[in-house]
Amino acid sequence: MRKLILFISLLTLLGSCKNLVPYTDAMKKQHNWSNEQVKRIQFYVSRDIVLHRELTEGSTEIVGGKIKTIRGKKVDEILIQSGTKGVVTDIPKENKMLVSFEMGDDKYLSFGVNPNVGDKYVLLASDWKNEMGKVHYSGNEYYTDPDSKYAALLVDLRKIDQMEVKQHVAKGRKVE
Repeated sequence: MRKLILFISLLTLLGSCKNLVPYTDAMKKQHNWSNEQVKRIQFYVSRDIVLHRELTEGSTEIVGGKIKTIRGKKVDEILIQSGTKGVVTDIPKENKMLVSFEMGDDKYLSFGVNPNVGDKYVLLASDWKNEMGKVHYSGNEYYTDPDSKYAALLVDLRKIDQMEVKQHVAKGRKVE
């Protein structure tokens, strides 16, 4: 009896786990999603994204991060942890999405299709130098840590499979 209870508990635990998989353009095409439908999908980030910017002497504005001292310099740092939920706020062009992981209209990061990593949507930067990307976040310029380069968007496949799209075709009306 004890083994049965343990087995049932284990099955329940495994069944409730998220089945996170990388989001790809092929997935969007396979399910025939419109941009508006993509905006209703819950996304997750695959690995930590660390944003940092050096504060100047007179700068007191801190966006949402912590002030750290690195090599004698004050740095504003924002951490978006692996598994953090995000929503698409805009799709400015094909194969590019703006994803927000916290409240605020200007608090988003760009993700786009990268053919070098299996067409996954990964973090985009305006410039990559020494594995560090330059990104714009909340009106300021930040740099990413080297590991952030591989941060991809994930979706919960179980929830995707359960997502229903109700649609009907209007039959039209004629004048009587």
